[in-house]
Amino acid sequence: MKSIITYLAFLGVVLTANAQTVKGYVMDNNQPLETAYVYNQTSKEHAHTNQFGQFVINKTKVGDSLMVGLLGYQKKTLVLTQSLLDNTFTINLEAKAFVLDELVLSEPIDVMNSMIKIDLATSPINSSQEILRKVPGLIIGQHAGGGKAEQIFLRGFDVDHGTDVGLSVDGMPVNMVSHAHGQGYSDLHFLIPETINTINFGKGPYYANHGDFNTAGFVDFKTKDKLEDNLISFSAGQFNSLRTLGMFNLLENKSSQNAYVAVEYIETDGPFESPQNFDRLNIVSKFNAYLNNDSKIGVTLSHFTSQWDASGQIPQRLVDNGTLSNFGAVDDTEGGNTNRTNLNVQYSTILDNDVSMQSNAFYSNYNFELYSNFTFFLEDPINGDQIKQKEARNIFGFNTQFKKNKNYDTFDITYNSGVGLRYDDVSDIELSHTLNRKQTLENIQLGNVNQRNLYGFFNAEIDLGKVKITPALRLEYIKFQYQDQLSPTYSNLTDSEVAILPKLSIEYNQNNNVHWFVKSGIGFHSNDSRVVLNQEIDNALPKAYGLDLGNIWKPTEKLVINTALWYLFSEEEFVYVGDAGIIEPSGKSERYGVDFGVRYQLTDNIYFNTDATLTRARSLEEDNGNDYIPLAPDFTLVGGLSFKDLNNFSGGINYRYVDDRPANEDNSVQAEGYFVTDLNVNYAFNKHWRLGVSIENVLDTDWKETQFLTESRLQNEVDPVEEIHFTPGTPFNFKTTLSYTF
Repeated sequence: MKSIITYLAFLGVVLTANAQTVKGYVMDNNQPLETAYVYNQTSKEHAHTNQFGQFVINKTKVGDSLMVGLLGYQKKTLVLTQSLLDNTFTINLEAKAFVLDELVLSEPIDVMNSMIKIDLATSPINSSQEILRKVPGLIIGQHAGGGKAEQIFLRGFDVDHGTDVGLSVDGMPVNMVSHAHGQGYSDLHFLIPETINTINFGKGPYYANHGDFNTAGFVDFKTKDKLEDNLISFSAGQFNSLRTLGMFNLLENKSSQNAYVAVEYIETDGPFESPQNFDRLNIVSKFNAYLNNDSKIGVTLSHFTSQWDASGQIPQRLVDNGTLSNFGAVDDTEGGNTNRTNLNVQYSTILDNDVSMQSNAFYSNYNFELYSNFTFFLEDPINGDQIKQKEARNIFGFNTQFKKNKNYDTFDITYNSGVGLRYDDVSDIELSHTLNRKQTLENIQLGNVNQRNLYGFFNAEIDLGKVKITPALRLEYIKFQYQDQLSPTYSNLTDSEVAILPKLSIEYNQNNNVHWFVKSGIGFHSNDSRVVLNQEIDNALPKAYGLDLGNIWKPTEKLVINTALWYLFSEEEFVYVGDAGIIEPSGKSERYGVDFGVRYQLTDNIYFNTDATLTRARSLEEDNGNDYIPLAPDFTLVGGLSFKDLNNFSGGINYRYVDDRPANEDNSVQAEGYFVTDLNVNYAFNKHWRLGVSIENVLDTDWKETQFLTESRLQNEVDPVEEIHFTPGTPFNFKTTLSYTF
């Protein structure tokens, strides 16, 4: 017996001595594949590839089988030989159709974002309005002629234009701090839909690598590094709507370098009786080069310009008495113009000790001018109440993140840390009373804003096998500075605030088909510099405290269900002020609710998805019954049915539903809900030519896209009236698109 034990111990020593570390790359046509799952089926060790397609797996030996997989690619299995163990090797995966039955919940780094990849692949984005709608449960609304940033609704928040959802593109922030129209204003129209490669999102304030405005959630867009094909597209539709798009590779047959340019032009008059005269031009160029096997540099240069007229929000009383149609106007001199030029340089490399680094430095030049009239003749019975909001802004900044994987005997740890800076220099930020977009009657606010934001974060993902524990900490420093140009004496107000934001998440993979999670953390949204300094706000960085408990369940190969119970306490609510056209801080609030989502693949070609959110949102500083949060939705439902490659046909039908919601604090006035359905069908004549038809509001629903309870007075009225003012939703309309790829 003793000799047997001695022999087994000796054998274990020999096997351990023979165990080695295997290193390799996962590629697609010489392009690195990030987040591919590499699994040693013998030792049960696993890894994910980094941004260069690299992976490292310990405890491997000759004869072990490596399985490599990534959604959208054919899985491969490789038996290790001594030659493979002695050398760094490359595994090439072949692209294939996205199918839900290949999703194994224990494999992806983020299961929900993997499902969004399937959503994108089965139902591609067809317009800029659909970009944000791809985020489960997120609904948008447009209410100013097409050129203004969309209004966002998520998890019981009327986010306005971005106060509680952080948006970024390739690491470059979209939200504007201390913006002329409202805090967090996020104009995403410089992003061309066809250039999007991936969409990453998260709900709640649980993510250490996201800071300001990440309370209800965040959305990160990553653009393509290369184009598979050149594309020319032309669209025409009702309301004098046109769109042209060209996307062209600039470097052919170079595996180490990629470059392309994309140009988009859009114009439309919209369904309104006063034409919108809307036009937008987007130009994007991107260059990427692999300097060696573990370094990459990318440069993106883009320019966006837009101008429009708007009919504004109209009072319900004029529609009820027949004075106006839904598409009429009280003041059709509203509208504006905006432009943004971006330079973004990205650099990735592997440092000593296998520490990966990703960094980007960005610069944006941004200009904005908006004319609105929310109250008509309430304040000025002679000239009307038109206001101008204007600013000129330069944004400088950088983000740098480090990542290190460390393997121990019984667990693994992935360390993530980062630092960053954002500097906003805003000149002549203005709120003025104007007449007919020509004459300034009174300067209400005029000044310069300088705002600096420095941050650092650290988190450690501790992988115990079935359980992952991720404690994290984020540190924020923001300095506010405002120079009031209307002050009779020199005025330069300053203040600074620091926020410490701990977070903790726990994930449990019960098996390959059931994934549980608990997320907790503190986030924040910053206040406008003018509000902080002029009103001497004590809490310039109001925090949001969140908790999520949920799971993702795959009961069958073709069905995935996700559920989350969540709670969010906010130290300060942002409230839209109609007569001033600005956002002002309010009191404490809480929200809690349920998120529920379903993904079902009927066949390899037919795919169904839906997401529902049930929410209770209340102010904590008002009496019961007077504590409703205006315009906070309590129930939303979005989803669709898509089909692809059915006898050369593809397309889908999508729907969105918002329940009636309170328009004021006592819920005595409600904003009407709606159910709207869109349809698109495409036919591929061959691999080059494609014809598409898309129909918005296919059921021709009479709906209100955005609504506000506003006090206004018409020129012929003696007394003001408080009631719903709204922008009508788009009626039934269609467009056709002809595309050529080569």
